Amino acid sequence: METTWAGRLRNRVFTPDHSEVTMAKRGFPVTDPQRRANLENVGSTFLEGFEYGIAGRTIPEIESSLEPIDRQVRGFAYEGCTMALAVRDALRPVRPHWVRDFLAGRGAAHIYMAYIGVGWAMARLPRMRWRAVMPADPLLRWLALDGYGFHQAYFRTTEYVREQRRDSLPLWAPASYAGRALDQGIGRALWFVTGSDAEQTAATIGRFAPDRRGDLWSGAALASVYAGGVGADDLKQLAAAAGEYRTHAAQGAAFAAKARLLAGLVIPHTEVGARVYCGMSVEEAAAVCDRAREGLPPDTGQAPPSFEIWRERIRGQLE
Repeated sequence: METTWAGRLRNRVFTPDHSEVTMAKRGFPVTDPQRRANLENVGSTFLEGFEYGIAGRTIPEIESSLEPIDRQVRGFAYEGCTMALAVRDALRPVRPHWVRDFLAGRGAAHIYMAYIGVGWAMARLPRMRWRAVMPADPLLRWLALDGYGFHQAYFRTTEYVREQRRDSLPLWAPASYAGRALDQGIGRALWFVTGSDAEQTAATIGRFAPDRRGDLWSGAALASVYAGGVGADDLKQLAAAAGEYRTHAAQGAAFAAKARLLAGLVIPHTEVGARVYCGMSVEEAAAVCDRAREGLPPDTGQAPPSFEIWRERIRGQLE
């Protein structure tokens, strides 16, 4: 992809070094070479997408760089790209447009990963610039906090995983739900933090307060299906370990199935994950998400938000 001098400068200033997403650099315990390779490939592809987004001259040019990426990890490239576009929007004093224009094109099929990418950008931006990038979508805006939570758990593991820190995020209403959305992202990050080890993931969630475990399980199961890197037996072990939070895990898996199906990125592992957690095909799990979304009440700023009502309905259909 050709870039301007300004694009090259942005790339140099904002793009993290690829060593930042290696398991050795992060200090995550991964003994299995295949799992290590998968997790590092996810991180490297995320940064590849970020590079295209931060340096690209036009949306069509950026899209043409993203589409050839292997389907197993292409969604992560779109996530990283949207993070970069959100950073570019935050740098504009007026009329931010990059994320909006991206979601009007091919990015629309990756909207779930895209809003998570916006959350990554928020984690790197001063809070006074958050309003420039906060998603306007009243339902999916919570995915930005999911992305924020993942970023914090991935890069600040001691604080957010071992010390179990929770942030106050008053810009989201109802503010009481913000911590729950953040926990969904922390749960996704645990799949990476524990090296995709089912036993360690379950043990780590078990050390959190009981009122946080449902959302953590939702995120961990989502990551295990979307990012993969393990076999069916490992997924079965993780699903069984969810115990009383089984429907939370199933809801996360259904979200993963929906996200990959919408983006046209279903791989064999997606089908295995949907069967293990939901007892149904990818298409059937995605249909559960679609049905549960119908007729959602509008957000009023009161708890629970429509996003949580949506998740509750999915859990109800997967009992």
